[in-house]
Amino acid sequence: MKVSPLAGKPVAQAQLVDLPRLITAYYSLTPDVAIPAQRVSFGTSGHRGSAFDTAFNEAHIVAISQAICLYRKSQNINGPLYLGMDTHALSVPAFASALEVLAANGVETMVDSGEGYTPTPAISHAILTYNRGRKSGLADGIVITPSHNPPPDGGFKYNPPNGGPADTTVTNWIQNTANDFLKNKLAGVKRVPYERALSASTLHKHDYIAAYVGDLGNVVDMEKIRSAGVQLGIDPLGGAAVHYWPAVIDKYKIKATVVSDVVDPTFRFMTADWDGKIRMDCSSPYAMVRLLAMRDRFDVAFANDTDADRHGIVTRSSGLMNPNHYLAVAISYLFPNRTRWRRDAAVGKTVVSSSMIDRVTASLERKLIETPVGFKWFVDGLIDGSVGFCGEESAGGSFLRTDGTVWTTDKDGLILGLLAAEMTAREGRDPGTIYNDLTKKFGAPAYERIDAPATLAQKAILAKLTPEQLNDKELAGEKIISTMTVAPGNGAAIGGIKVVAESGWFAARPSGTEEVYKIYAESFKGEDHLHRIQAEAQELIARVFKQAGSSSP
Repeated sequence: MKVSPLAGKPVAQAQLVDLPRLITAYYSLTPDVAIPAQRVSFGTSGHRGSAFDTAFNEAHIVAISQAICLYRKSQNINGPLYLGMDTHALSVPAFASALEVLAANGVETMVDSGEGYTPTPAISHAILTYNRGRKSGLADGIVITPSHNPPPDGGFKYNPPNGGPADTTVTNWIQNTANDFLKNKLAGVKRVPYERALSASTLHKHDYIAAYVGDLGNVVDMEKIRSAGVQLGIDPLGGAAVHYWPAVIDKYKIKATVVSDVVDPTFRFMTADWDGKIRMDCSSPYAMVRLLAMRDRFDVAFANDTDADRHGIVTRSSGLMNPNHYLAVAISYLFPNRTRWRRDAAVGKTVVSSSMIDRVTASLERKLIETPVGFKWFVDGLIDGSVGFCGEESAGGSFLRTDGTVWTTDKDGLILGLLAAEMTAREGRDPGTIYNDLTKKFGAPAYERIDAPATLAQKAILAKLTPEQLNDKELAGEKIISTMTVAPGNGAAIGGIKVVAESGWFAARPSGTEEVYKIYAESFKGEDHLHRIQAEAQELIARVFKQAGSSSP
């Protein structure tokens, strides 16, 4: 991928989002369902888009909210709904729109008692805490966030009573119902004025911070962090965790510094990501310039994205850790140190995560469950304790409480950051050093994700590819061991293909938002071998497109 000359640099004033125009677009532009890009579309993390593109507007949110109300009724979900939002500019008006619909439908709604922001993991934690031991009157939740997306974007996702991301059966139903409402100009949508919603008897205040922070000692060894005196640096990146970290520091008396508590929906304090855009991606070295500049001040430092479901770990020894590297380190540390977890508790990973995880897991004599991309695949295993740790290559993960019961069923960037502090305290070395030691035992993989152009027709071909369409016997000079289109961990379609050889592999999946396909590749033979895998992968996919009668764009 071509890196912009603006990457890693402060963004010019003229490039910042125009907030008044963005909010005006949210309320004034009306989506046309005849245009695919303007319909409600739930991807792996809910509906996302910008009001400027008529992809995230008032009509979308009231339609989705009404669809969720109908879904709850159809499933007899009549407990409280936990509603939270992040710090993106569109989150506040979307929160108000959702509240108007929820109140009109008589949904008992729990909002932050301080009228603040709520991380995704705090919503999952609240749902699971409320539902523990219950068989009826179950709770669910909505998180208003586009994750680490640029400032003009908005996002809206639904978490059912299992606390995790809704599966495709649920999201397809909500998506289709919402689009029907849009098609019929919102006929059938119940709604009350915002002032009435705020005074509705169904609206309740909930102290998310106290509930979540007060429980952290049951998932991370906060006393060990405190007693060891580990010096921590924490950057919320202007996101929803901004008021959580001071509460953590105060309650557990740990030695930590929140390097910035600024909340500004333009995110003008960020440095540009690889493509010159502002993106609160805590796994990107271009977006993490501020914290990286401070790495020598702390024993370990970390950041979260805007809804705090992702983590970025910075160490003195190695700087910003590759997410795959940190996942491997977390697994190598957790299973020997969580003695109350089930002996058969497995490791969960996505098919596009590093094979270093496979090697570490095998050394621990634990089962590996490899799934398609999407955290929803790990929910059941976390709930019953059969999966101890699960993670995605995009810097998302969660793990069980110390007693082996479920903590969250959505990604939790806060506990992954605190885990880095715990292992530094217990091991006397930071996660970067631990990873380097792992490479001496298992090898040092080179991993990269790149994008290649693809038309809509070609993306459709890739999504339905079968192993029989690929007749290659070798990959970068090595015999191909397996070619898969379903995940070995659960037999679910991966929406693309993965080709594995002895020392490397690649996976190709169509993008859900752009006319590209994504190539994930890894080699245990170094960068040159990695580049050879990438080149052969593109040649192979191009040949498939040609055979299907769709030439390269």
